[in-house]
Amino acid sequence: MIFLSDSVGARIQRTELQIAQQPTTKQPNATRAEAGKLTQEGLKLFQQGSAESLVAARKKWEAALVLWQKLGDKQWQATILTAIGRVYDSLGEKQEALKYYNQALPLFRAVGNKGGEATTLNNIGSVYDSLGEKQEALKYYNQALPLIRAVGNKGGEANTLNNIGLVYSDLGEKQEALKYYNQALPLFRAVGNKGGEATTLTGIGAVYSDLGEKQEALKFLNQALPLFRTVGDRRGEATTLINIGAVYSDLGEKQEALKYFNQALPLFRTVGDRRGEAATLTGIGAVYSDLGENQEALKYFNQALPLFRTVGDRRGEAATLSNIGLVYSDLGEKQEALKFLNQALPLIRAVDDHHGETGILGNLASLERKQGNLQASLKHIETAIQIIEALRSTYTDQNLKTQYFATVQGYYQFYIDLLMELHKKDPSKGYNTLAFNASERSRARSLIELLTESQAKIRKGVDPKLLQQETEIQQKIDAQEKLKIELSQQENINSTINKIAQADAQLNTLRAEYKELQNKIRISSPAYANIKYPQPLTLSQVQQQVLDEETVLLQYSLAAERSYLWMVTKTGMRSFELAKQSDIEELVENYRDLLENHPDEIIPVQLKEGQIAARKLSQILLQPVVKELGNKRLLIVADGGLQSIPFGVLPIPSLPINQQTGDGFKSFLLAKHEIVYSPSATVIAELRKDLQKRKPAEKALAIFADAVFGCEDRDCTKRDTRLQSLKGQKTPRIINRPDNTDVLALKRAAKNNRDLEGRLPATKKEAEGILSLFEKNSTFQAFDFAASRENVLNQSLNQYKIVHFATHGTANFENPELSGIVLSLFDSKGKGINGYLRLVDIFNLNLAAELVVLSACETGIGKETKGEGLMGLTRGFMYAGSPRLAVSLWNVNDESTSVLMQKMYKKMLQGKMTPAAALRAAQLEMLESKEYADAHYWAAFTLQGEWR
Repeated sequence: MIFLSDSVGARIQRTELQIAQQPTTKQPNATRAEAGKLTQEGLKLFQQGSAESLVAARKKWEAALVLWQKLGDKQWQATILTAIGRVYDSLGEKQEALKYYNQALPLFRAVGNKGGEATTLNNIGSVYDSLGEKQEALKYYNQALPLIRAVGNKGGEANTLNNIGLVYSDLGEKQEALKYYNQALPLFRAVGNKGGEATTLTGIGAVYSDLGEKQEALKFLNQALPLFRTVGDRRGEATTLINIGAVYSDLGEKQEALKYFNQALPLFRTVGDRRGEAATLTGIGAVYSDLGENQEALKYFNQALPLFRTVGDRRGEAATLSNIGLVYSDLGEKQEALKFLNQALPLIRAVDDHHGETGILGNLASLERKQGNLQASLKHIETAIQIIEALRSTYTDQNLKTQYFATVQGYYQFYIDLLMELHKKDPSKGYNTLAFNASERSRARSLIELLTESQAKIRKGVDPKLLQQETEIQQKIDAQEKLKIELSQQENINSTINKIAQADAQLNTLRAEYKELQNKIRISSPAYANIKYPQPLTLSQVQQQVLDEETVLLQYSLAAERSYLWMVTKTGMRSFELAKQSDIEELVENYRDLLENHPDEIIPVQLKEGQIAARKLSQILLQPVVKELGNKRLLIVADGGLQSIPFGVLPIPSLPINQQTGDGFKSFLLAKHEIVYSPSATVIAELRKDLQKRKPAEKALAIFADAVFGCEDRDCTKRDTRLQSLKGQKTPRIINRPDNTDVLALKRAAKNNRDLEGRLPATKKEAEGILSLFEKNSTFQAFDFAASRENVLNQSLNQYKIVHFATHGTANFENPELSGIVLSLFDSKGKGINGYLRLVDIFNLNLAAELVVLSACETGIGKETKGEGLMGLTRGFMYAGSPRLAVSLWNVNDESTSVLMQKMYKKMLQGKMTPAAALRAAQLEMLESKEYADAHYWAAFTLQGEWR
């Protein structure tokens, strides 16, 4: 595994350093007139922006400076000194620039010119920034900011905010960087500074690129590029071009990347920006390195290196040295590679580039491992992970924290793989235990922290104004959702397309505001300041706090070259090497296809292939441990594609596959084991902490079923055109996917298929069957129009031990926050209402439930995020207060789900079983039935979370 540090070219930001100009009140004379003329001539030359014109401008200003000094005009002396410093700054001669800026600063202070003083402080900060002295840069920027605000210079304030954002970005503190960029952007727009706006857009794009959000990065960078071209800023244009090129390189589109780099290079050379030129050369070299053209890569790196050294850019120098080292590694010259990497490391540390340092440490770890120096490799990767953990702690925004953590999962995978290699060489040292600990550390960290926050009740004591703002934004979101529904009901869809698009755009804006406000509420909470987040559990802690004598943990870690399994019991642990991730996930895909699509549309060849996939998958995942499992409960901590399949219907290795009635069920893993799932073992421990603290709910059950999706069979007038059946099946509990939250998509689906059935009649039968098992005064039921989002949000659901939803589900893999469950879309008067209970709504529920049942489609899946698992409804309901959930992994059938759920509740109430045991018993009973024996009908449902 090779860790490539970020291309420097993708990191440069243009800084709008102003040349302060001051009017004079003295009467003109010949000397003054000549000085003024030279000053203006210099300014015109400076504005041309080429290397030649900058040198010519400097000469004009040097001549003007002599005259201003002769006149004793300190104000103009300071202005011209700043201007000359700006020329040297632009040409990359940073020390010379500092010399002039430091002469200007006391002169501005002497004449009381706060604006000039602020501009000069900003310029000095920028020099230190480019030299890699980030803390020194911040010191000057933070001196400049209040001065600029005092004189009301909004443009200057925006520029300084932007520069502070850049420093934090370079320090690896991406959230802090975004905070300053997002303050700068509206100020630049307010004063009509398109160049400044473009600069900030480029900075934001670079941050999103670093966070792995490449399409989001392109969105901002492509907004910046035309703005730079409009104002004729070639340096800014070139900077944005190399940022775009770096994104395309990261996306694997190497020729597209070269196209942008090759557009940037002559622009940097034209304006004499040697730092930008060096960054572009480094970017081109990195592309050729990725393409395997090592000699071509070296040619470009060796051109970049002296340029970085000339301008004193140690960060760029370090990145280039690291890249040269990687090329030599690829050429087999390992010692030469180490030499360059060891030169790079102290340079990157000197400029406090912690993100870059992790990249170089990763490169060193990889190289030392290839050399057989496993202990040296281990030291480097452990240092890198310590830095990663420290950087992760700088985020308070959980979304950004999750995005960042996803980008560094490769380091954890390398660490785990290295530890397991060491274990293979010396099994007595416990390296496999360290590997398990590393695996647990790399999982579901955001969810663990969210659970801790939910227990801390961080909303208590928050400024009521913030909570009021939250309510107002939520009301606006609800209004826009309602508007979309009303527009979708109009007959002429063409007339509403633009309006729906506008509503969508407004919704996106409001959701972004809502996220930002949620973060403000969190960090302003008195309780939040006192939160101590738990550390992921170690092996011994998992054995003590999570497992019991009857439970075995099977924890999987999938990676490109090889995967691993840890089998952990209350008293022991064994580890196993498995196949590489791509081989496992190919089998997973075939197996899931068998389960999800059989029996209605599948052909015999596909069935056979699916069975073969199931057998192979079982042999990979279970063969190493099957003889040691006995009949114990299995706690599955899955990874990658394994999160999307139910282990229960994997065939037990060595037994024949048979899904028919009779004794066939004995071939399934489910026949011998109760099975539960969790994103990590630590999550179970955190759920238990919450359970121990709270009072049990007083009432038994709240159930929502038979919601109104259309009016063709109800007491209202409109025909249902919103939900689509899967051909050949009884009604599934899902809205057409993947565009299931797009009203236009729903209308198109309706237009293409007139045989639509939206109602889920079996959900009412399911609910009535379940209710019959409870005492009436301990339940709440909401059917038909009452099964509404409003009722869910307004009812005191924290009174109920079980909350059950029998309805349609929506799974949105691009925007998980839009996933949810669908409740009534019409009121009793036939008027469209917002019936989408989104993930954001679920997070805001206050539950004391022991169990939440999501009797709908795909409620247990979501967007897979590296290091966090599936981002979906499970985490929302756990945060809201439920320690366990019954959820589904694919499109479930209405009738069979109704039967399964009633059986499960009977096992819980009459058989006194735990939810996990009851679900298993109900599924085995379904397997032995005639009508629903096929696993498609019942295997989708799994129990997530606490099993006790």
